[in-house]
Amino acid sequence: MPSMTHEALVELFKNRPTLAAEMLRDALGQPVPTFTEARVESSDLTEIIPSTRRADVIVVLLVGAQQRPAMAIVVEVQLGVDPDKPYVWPAYVILTRARHRCPTRLLVVTIDPEMVRWCARPIETGHPGWVLRPLVLGPEGVPVVTDVEQAKAAPEVAVLSAMAHGQGEAAEAIGVAFLTAAAGLDQERRALYADVVLSSLNAAARRMLEAMMKSGYEFQSEFARSYVAKGIEKGIEKGIERGREEGMREGTLKAKAHDVLAVLEARGLEVPAEVRERVLASTDVAELDRWIRRAAVVHHATELLAINGS
Repeated sequence: MPSMTHEALVELFKNRPTLAAEMLRDALGQPVPTFTEARVESSDLTEIIPSTRRADVIVVLLVGAQQRPAMAIVVEVQLGVDPDKPYVWPAYVILTRARHRCPTRLLVVTIDPEMVRWCARPIETGHPGWVLRPLVLGPEGVPVVTDVEQAKAAPEVAVLSAMAHGQGEAAEAIGVAFLTAAAGLDQERRALYADVVLSSLNAAARRMLEAMMKSGYEFQSEFARSYVAKGIEKGIEKGIERGREEGMREGTLKAKAHDVLAVLEARGLEVPAEVRERVLASTDVAELDRWIRRAAVVHHATELLAINGS
């Protein structure tokens, strides 16, 4: 099951079709054709290959009165190591290019600075001269949006800014800019984006924003509740704030634990019951992050625990 963070990032690029082109041009310095419309297209790529191939988001930039495709952008959100991606990403690019008959770029989005290097690794396809070099948008490439007018003009960029920089010194200013801009959004987007922004900010910034909203904040959107409801329900008895933080931490631990197992299984390694139980029982985010990286290189699943002296 994709994490809340993953799905929130996907929603940003779906809700603002121009965002992919803006990030390619403004953050990564890539040339983007002048277009009249950016349209989110079906990301189901099974019509050519008869197995499930679904990218996170596919955006097509259209030009002229005839709405001719000028460029397609395959957006992939990547929050953890996945040994399958170097094999499917070239397929996404080629199948999208074949469907829309236009140049196609791969934009990989991550808010984890440790993932940037992994995502950007050149992919040797095996065909002479054909190396796919993913274009990666990491936290450093995301603008720090503290200006209200900028947040109003591009609320999805403001949310992305909170996700990338919400733990830093600018967190409060980012939150205030978003909260002011959010008044102009429709109710559904306002609820969803507020949930994502508040869950991304550090504790001090979150408390300040909640005070500005003049009431204890609870997750508003069905989207967010579907991921954190269990944690919130447990937290009601202990206090809303503590429950929210525990719910988010529990969700993060669960997602990272499953990522560890997914990497091992994707490499065809047998995962003994004791290893599976130890990974799923971990309550240390740093430990799970180390295991995700180790899972990509160990020869046997049991080595995962031995390396850490467990």
